[in-house]
Amino acid sequence: MIDLSRLSATQIRDGIVDKLFTAREVTDAAIERIGVLDRQIHAFNQVTKQLAYAAAERIDDAVASGLVLPALAGVPVAFKDNMYLTGTRTTCSSRMLENNESVYDCTAVHRLLEAGTIPLGKCNLDEFAFGSSTEYSAFGPTRNPWNPEAVPGGSSGGSAAAVSGGMVTLALGSDTGGSIRQPGSFTGVVALKPTYGRVSRYGCVAFASSLDQIGPLAKTVEECALALNAISGKDPMDATSVERPAEDFATGLAEGVAGLRVGVVTDFLEAEGCAPEVRDSILAATEVFASLGAEIGEVELPSTAYGLSAYYIIAPAEASSNLARFDGIRYGHRAEDAEDVIDMYMRSRSEGFGPEVLRRIMLGTYALSAGYYEAYYGQAQKARTLIKRDFASAFERFDVLLAPTSPTVAFGIGERMDDLLSMYLSDICTIPVNLAGNCAISVPSGLSPSTGLPIGLQIIGDHFAESTVLRAAAAFEAAIEFDPTPPLVQEIQYEATGERKRRGFRR
Repeated sequence: MIDLSRLSATQIRDGIVDKLFTAREVTDAAIERIGVLDRQIHAFNQVTKQLAYAAAERIDDAVASGLVLPALAGVPVAFKDNMYLTGTRTTCSSRMLENNESVYDCTAVHRLLEAGTIPLGKCNLDEFAFGSSTEYSAFGPTRNPWNPEAVPGGSSGGSAAAVSGGMVTLALGSDTGGSIRQPGSFTGVVALKPTYGRVSRYGCVAFASSLDQIGPLAKTVEECALALNAISGKDPMDATSVERPAEDFATGLAEGVAGLRVGVVTDFLEAEGCAPEVRDSILAATEVFASLGAEIGEVELPSTAYGLSAYYIIAPAEASSNLARFDGIRYGHRAEDAEDVIDMYMRSRSEGFGPEVLRRIMLGTYALSAGYYEAYYGQAQKARTLIKRDFASAFERFDVLLAPTSPTVAFGIGERMDDLLSMYLSDICTIPVNLAGNCAISVPSGLSPSTGLPIGLQIIGDHFAESTVLRAAAAFEAAIEFDPTPPLVQEIQYEATGERKRRGFRR
């Protein structure tokens, strides 16, 4: 049986081209791994075996016919369950959409399938992407492959856990305030939030339309670059997608960082709740960049102190508007035996939505209500402008910025469910990037000395500077040689082969 956790996306495609194995054998291996691990992890809401085998058959037929395979042919992939994929349900991990059949494909999903990937399923998330731990799912929490008693982060926790556990090679998530990068940090995988507008949002159920962006999660920087090649580009179905010259994000990854101007964001190192071990890991990463020839300096982003407050006005306000369509008449769960239409509205939404969704809808509706709009939403947008200006000023001096992805490592399941401020603070270092619309990537920077859980380094770039961010991430990745295989997967591999891999990283 093929061990997918030991093969990169390029190695999978090349192995199929060279007839070392077939796409069906790759699919068999992925489905077997899901069967072994997902009973403990719950990364998936739905496993799409029929779609996977149909895609594998097309690839194997193409090989037999001597056709040139697409760039990601045969690579197992999963999608966050807020993205439409024909032949699946798109539930957003909510009872409101529990039976919602996909009638078309999300553009990013379609483009990744066109690149030859094998769709293995739809991944669990915080309901409607409202959360930072993947505990706010109507179908139960996802667990972290590094420690099943810890959360995988959120809201794309299912996507991150599927990649971390070696169940798929690539996954797509959506990032509104850190929902790709923070779970990437917690599960020790590479996680990229592209610039707003780089990737079409069409077919991804909207949370906050001015903040949402789709991006990839993978074990390596190169795999994220290959995925971005496939999914980026203008889409006529999404007016916010931007027309840009085509780029190959995988070229130039080996160019290194000599001469690159790297700014360390002191505000994030001093952010509320930033653990000393996280701060130490980021400072150690800075030394790695210096040893590779980068020019290091410090930078302040003072307006980012307002980021969390501004986000929790803007995002719920946009969410309350976007979720108004799920009323039991146009879309979503409909309550039975209602007395009248008002009663039907109220019962449908209270039965269909979970507590965190209801909380954010109420916050957003209040912020947009007459007499409060300018006091709250208007002020939050002004703070957002100041944050954008801070980033713009920083990128006049630096090519990339370094910061923690999250101020802590993964916390325990249930640990923060009754402490909302503590839960929200886990995104304090990622939210400002969404407010400014910049690109950023999270790469593992090592393991916590106290818990053995991964710590994430966030590398932030200017608008449409993904190539520079990916190059910096690849140089750091090569320098520290982090092993992204969780202990749970290590044990499975040891039982199968008797071989244990190196833990942690080497500088």
